[in-house]
Amino acid sequence: MHVLSGIHPILNGELLTALDRLGHGDELVVADANFPAHRIGNVIEAAGLPAAEVVAAIRTVVPLDDHEGASVHLMQAEGGGRLRVQAELVGAADAPVDRVAELERFAFYERARAALLVVRTGELRPYGNLILRKGVVNAYEPNRAAR
Repeated sequence: MHVLSGIHPILNGELLTALDRLGHGDELVVADANFPAHRIGNVIEAAGLPAAEVVAAIRTVVPLDDHEGASVHLMQAEGGGRLRVQAELVGAADAPVDRVAELERFAFYERARAALLVVRTGELRPYGNLILRKGVVNAYEPNRAAR
């Protein structure tokens, strides 16, 4: 594992590079272990990590889009209601309630096909999937020198 000061340790070089390549409005999927990630294309593995931890790490460097509808999409669980894993994902995304939407399972898969990046986690709980739409990075906020 490589670690930099001020960067969440889950965010390795490969993942940071992929996140940096996303532009305003681009979407990424944080997927559970059972998600058909390689059908989409650009996949980075975060094996063994819970999905909510990966979302929280990503959100330390990726702002959410605040234009044109929801900036976070969940896969709707069969039978309705939000599962614990989904509540954890929403909490980790730290999005306002009105910026979170749910998509029927096959609609979620369809939207995910257009994503530029899939981060496949080790999450084994069903419906541990989330789509994030990247917002605008407005300003650099410097930290003090690493110690």
